[in-house]
Amino acid sequence: MPLLKSSYNPPLFFKSGHASTVYSGLFRKVNGIKQERERITLSDGDFLDLDWSYTAGGSESLVILLHGLEGNAQRPYMLGSAKLFNSQAYDVVCVNFRNCSETPNTKYRSYHSGATEDLHEVIEHVINSRRYSNIYIVGVSLGGNMTLKYLGEQSTPNEIKGAVAISVPCSLYHSMLELHKFENILYAKRFKNHLLQKLRQKQEQFPDLISDKEIASIKTLKDFDDVYTSRAHGFKDALDYYEKSSSLTFIPEIKTPTLILNATDDSFLSPEC
Repeated sequence: MPLLKSSYNPPLFFKSGHASTVYSGLFRKVNGIKQERERITLSDGDFLDLDWSYTAGGSESLVILLHGLEGNAQRPYMLGSAKLFNSQAYDVVCVNFRNCSETPNTKYRSYHSGATEDLHEVIEHVINSRRYSNIYIVGVSLGGNMTLKYLGEQSTPNEIKGAVAISVPCSLYHSMLELHKFENILYAKRFKNHLLQKLRQKQEQFPDLISDKEIASIKTLKDFDDVYTSRAHGFKDALDYYEKSSSLTFIPEIKTPTLILNATDDSFLSPEC
């Protein structure tokens, strides 16, 4: 049950969660936003690409935008959010997770739902190199899970004033089961194909770390997490990854004012979320 009642009534075409998902991904266009790219070096020698956009006249407030699974800073929902925040006097930095900008990253590891160490480094970089007194984190889907986990697992800098997490798969195991349902099979297949394409690039970079046989064994998203995500990021298996990276267990520890927005008809979210 929602904690806050909403009177929102979507247009007829968008009364279906699937229609909303497909429209945003395939048809929505966002124009009129200018971004500047900054590449930062991480503590392990890898890098992240940050895409900055600024409000007219400068601002002391910054929004850090985090995308979802196989997204990037150029997705319409990221550009649209950045444009809106810029119009409301916020500067914005859109974070491209590892292997989500145009250039393959240098390490075998990549990004995942619980990779808060990378978010921590982004925030430290922003605080140390810029002069923002008010910083807000806005994460979508995978980025929303990362946001909540980050806020709940450690004390946050004083500059972090609030957060919004949207469409959050806060129980990764149950959301994985949801994605594997028949009505979501096209989404799951699309995600899997994108991830496999990147994994084959990893194999070219690191041929000794994963074999053709292991890649061929990946038939589902859970298989991908068993074969690659868990092993590349220090988890025993996919279930261990889901358990330790789900934000659900971290939410009670969050002290920062935070809004969680989950649609009741979200195609990817389980009832637990």
